[in-house]
Parts: sequence; structure tokens; C-alpha cells
Amino acid sequence: MSILEVTNLNHSYGGRDILKDVNFRLLKGEHVGLIGPNGEGKSSFLNIITGKLQPDQGEIEWAKRVRVGYLDQHTSLKADMTIRDVLKDAFSYLYDIESEINDIYMKMGDLDQDDLDKMLEEVGTLQDYLDHHDFYLIDAKIDEVSRSMGVDKLGLDNLVNELSGGQRSKVLLCKLLLEKPDILLLDEPTNYLDEEHINWLKRYLQEYENAFILISHDISFLNSVINLIYHLENNELNRYVGDYDEFKRLHAQRQAQLEAAYKKQQQEIADLEDFVARNKARVATRNMAMSRQKKLDKMDLIELPKEKVRASFDFKDKAAPGRLIFETKDLVIGYDKPLTRPLNLRMERGQRIAVVGENGLGKTTFIKTILGYIEELSGTIERGQNIEIGYFEQEDLSDNNRTCIEEVWEEFPSYNQAQIRGMLAKCGLTTDNIESKVKVLSGGEQAKVRLCKIMNKETNILMLDEPTNHLDPEAKEELKRALRAYKGGIFLISHERDFYEDIATDIWRMEDFKE
Repeated sequence: MSILEVTNLNHSYGGRDILKDVNFRLLKGEHVGLIGPNGEGKSSFLNIITGKLQPDQGEIEWAKRVRVGYLDQHTSLKADMTIRDVLKDAFSYLYDIESEINDIYMKMGDLDQDDLDKMLEEVGTLQDYLDHHDFYLIDAKIDEVSRSMGVDKLGLDNLVNELSGGQRSKVLLCKLLLEKPDILLLDEPTNYLDEEHINWLKRYLQEYENAFILISHDISFLNSVINLIYHLENNELNRYVGDYDEFKRLHAQRQAQLEAAYKKQQQEIADLEDFVARNKARVATRNMAMSRQKKLDKMDLIELPKEKVRASFDFKDKAAPGRLIFETKDLVIGYDKPLTRPLNLRMERGQRIAVVGENGLGKTTFIKTILGYIEELSGTIERGQNIEIGYFEQEDLSDNNRTCIEEVWEEFPSYNQAQIRGMLAKCGLTTDNIESKVKVLSGGEQAKVRLCKIMNKETNILMLDEPTNHLDPEAKEELKRALRAYKGGIFLISHERDFYEDIATDIWRMEDFKE
């Protein structure tokens, strides 16, 4: 049974073609991985099929009475809502039915017997619906799922405006799972989840009976939950049965076949053109030459996909710092209240430290306190000499009206435009990307702009807060290679074990620093 049909979809954004004659079909129970390089339009596709974006052309048809749940990182939450309020909102359609039942009861006193019987029958149907959807177990459901996702630790009666970005994403995901829609649309759900809750989500999706579409650059997670791949690249969407590894095999096979057909056609074209050139002027062979020319004119030319710009990261090294990078004495971090016990920690030259742990334990607060951006609640930090830091912050550039050139040029005012363009191109950004405003770029492309600014400064310490969020697999692997080649120290916050284990010499767990 078809849940969704997308036909001849076309969409452009910021002067760029994103989707061209795209067709897509989702069947009941399909677990789809939507993949492709950064900036190819994966999030735009989800926004189009949910009606958040209007395409230039095409038809989108959902099956009747399909409830769609969409995990969108940019969903706004009312500041005065508690976490419990947000989670209860997952059942708003059931509360609406309860209100409808109450309204019917209020009208019953003025009805004759026939109308009363009809009303009672309607109430019975609505009541059965509530019972079937466990309306009277809502609080128990909220407690169960919030425990599984670790949301209960945030305090269900706390306001959402007090949450960090990772905590907010976790609450939104928890709400979506409580909604139990007919189809889940998940855009990078693991970006802000810690390892424990990624594993819980993995098990949930493996057992999920309904259909879902998942965008994820976490290949091990993707492989564990999907049975179908849709690959978006060069404005085209192609379907592959199987997991990511099977897709890679089939895609390479398809590319090899296309290249072989292209070479064969190019040889045929060269032979035909050569025959026409040699024979069109001779009376005896003119008709044969014209016949071959007609064949050339009617030929459907095979085109090879455009070569994608690959990111090439290379961090500039500065002379080594002194032995001490930083040392804390009875350091307590936090804002209004302490997040840690008094910490006595030391980082020395040559160390590569990965900071890991659940959301909300203060990883970002920790790195900002070490850098001096946030004042410590108590204790002291001694910072070493001759330190040059490159800091990758989990900032949101989505409202940035500057172009990529302007964004990087501000950091390097002595460079000329050609140098700035070259720096951005090396990070895997196309000419269209470079000339676009930062806010029209995908999350992965924005991350590459921020990495570009760090790469081109001479540093001896890199302090990176979740640098792999939104990066496609190729860019992630290139970043891993570049960090392993970097000669300076590294202080890295990451939730991806496959990424940080190949880089870190030491692992600090925030759970060990709790009060």
C-alpha cells in the first residue's frame, strides 16, 4: 500500500537547482535511509513533502488519514511551556476528542429521545477511540518514554527555555515517539543524542512497524535500522534495496556501467563524425555521410555525473606551546547552579582528549569555561603559555545574511577574494555555495564554512564541540584524517565513538565529574 507518492518534483533555492524531476514512493512498513552529500537537498525534500516548503513543480499525494511525525531541529517551542506540556502535546488530538465528548454531554439535556440516542452512539464511538489509543494511560506513557530517552532527568516540570540544544532535541524526539504517527520523518536524530539514547532509538526503530524516512550521516546507525536507500545527488533521487553497504556496491556498479556506456558512445560519435567529415564532400558517399549525420543528430547523449567537490581539510600548525595547556583547581562549572563537583584536571602538550557523556551534563559549558567565555562558579583555571586555539563552536548560522566569502573575509581581511574562494573550495564548497548567503546552506555546508575559518589560522590547540554534526560520511572521514595528522593538542566533544576513538589519547566522561 502506497503511503506517499511524489511525481516530477522540481525545486530550486538561492538560485540553485536542488531537485529535478524527482519521483518517490513510500510503501507501508518501508524503513528508508535518505542519503547524499551535504547540500544536495535532503532536508528540503522532507520540508516539501510536509508542506513546509512549496516546490516549483510536482505533485505530492499522501494516503488518506495518514498521521505524519516530523523531527525538525528548528521547531519552535513556547518559552512558558514545561517539558511535560510539550510531551502532552503529542496527544493533543486525543484531548480534542475528549473536549468534543464533553461538548456533546453539555448538549444532551435539550434533545429528544431520537437525537439523544444518536448522540450517545457518537459518544460511544469517540470513547472507544480514546480507549483504543490508551488515553487514560497518557501520564504512564510519558513517564515510560521520558525515562527511556533520559528526558525525565531534565525534570518534566522545568521550562523548555532552560534547555540546551541537545536537551531540546531530545525532548522533541521524545514527543514524536509518543505521537506514534503512521510515518516518521527523522532529520539527523542522533546529532544531539548521547550513546545510551542512540542505542535506545536504534532498538525502537528496528522494531517500528510503520514506515519512516531517516536522514543520517551516522552510517553504523543507519545500517542497523533501514532496509531501503534513496540516494540524492546531482538533483536526482535513485532507489536502492538494502543497507548503505549494499548501496555503495550497487552505486559503484551503476557508475561503472554508465562510464562504460559513455566511453562506447563517445567512440561511436568519434567514428561517425570522422566518416561524415571524410565523405560528405564526395558525391559517391554523400548519402551515406548524411545518413550518419542524421544518426548523430538523433542520438540521446549519455552524460556522466558532475564530479563532486571533495573536502580537503588541513589544519595549519603553529610552534608547540609550553608543556601545560590548562590546569583546574577545584573548578565548578555551571550557570545558576553547579553542574559538576570541584574538578582538578590537567591537559598537557600532546594530549588529545575526548569529552563524552549525556546531554545536559555540561560538556559545552565545560569547554566554554576553559576558554574563558563563561565565568567559573568557583575554583581557578591556569592556562599555559604560547597557546593558539582554534575553536569550533556549535553555533547556528541559519540567520546569517552574509555570503560565505564575506563570512570568511571578515576573519582574514588581508587576503584577496581569490584566496578566500580557494580556501572555501578546499573545504568542499562549490562556486554556488561560496557566492550564496550562509543561511541558505545546509547544516553540513555551514559546518565546512566554520572549519574553513579554523583551518586557515595557525594553531597548536584545537577545541572542537561536536564538529561532525551534519557532515556527510566523506567529509567526516576527511576530518578524522586531518585531525590525526594535526601535530597540536586536541580537546574534542563528540558523541560518535567511531570518530573520537581513532583520535583521542584520553577520554574524560562527564558522568565522572557530576556532583
